[in-house]
Formats: sequence, structure tokens, C-alpha cells
Amino acid sequence: MAWVVLVISGVLEAVWATALGRSEGFTKLWPSVTFVGALILSMGGLAIAMRDIPTGTAYAVWVGIGASLTVIYAMAFGGEPASIVKVLLILGLVGCIIGLKLVDG
Repeated sequence: MAWVVLVISGVLEAVWATALGRSEGFTKLWPSVTFVGALILSMGGLAIAMRDIPTGTAYAVWVGIGASLTVIYAMAFGGEPASIVKVLLILGLVGCIIGLKLVDG
């Protein structure tokens, strides 16, 4: 169950990171509200997952999921340029996240 919570928390990290960018320095209400809500839920889930998953592994997986999804979303919808190299690097990051799960059991 801790891994499910961790993955959801990683997804929420991508939500708050994207909302933070869209808030334009907290000058837009709804992206700012989304940022705060997703941040609280994401950090709370990370804390809960860390009860059963070692801190280093949990944090690396959380950041990796959040970073990967944030970049993928930005390339798909946010005007960030996409390239084969970026896609390959993201796939490598996802592979490392999966590896951490397999090693941790």
C-alpha cells in the first residue's frame, strides 16, 4: 500500500509543480489554490509512504515520478520543446524508478 500512496504522491508532485508555473508568481487564484492543495496532499502522502519505504528510496521515486510527469506534460501541452534525447532520458529515469522499486521489494 505504501508504494501506491507514493506513486499517487509523485503524480500530485507533478500537479503542484505545473500549477506553480501556471500561478505566475501566485497572481492567478485557481492555479495557486491547486498548488497549495496538491502540495499538501503530495507531501502528506510522501510522509505516509516513508513509514514503510526507506527515506532515500521514497524521495528518489517521488521526485522521479514528479519530474518525469512534469516534463512530459510540459512537452505535450505547455510548449516545452520535445526531442528524442529528452524522451530517452525520461525513459531512463522511469527505468531507474522501477529499478528502485524492484530492489526495495
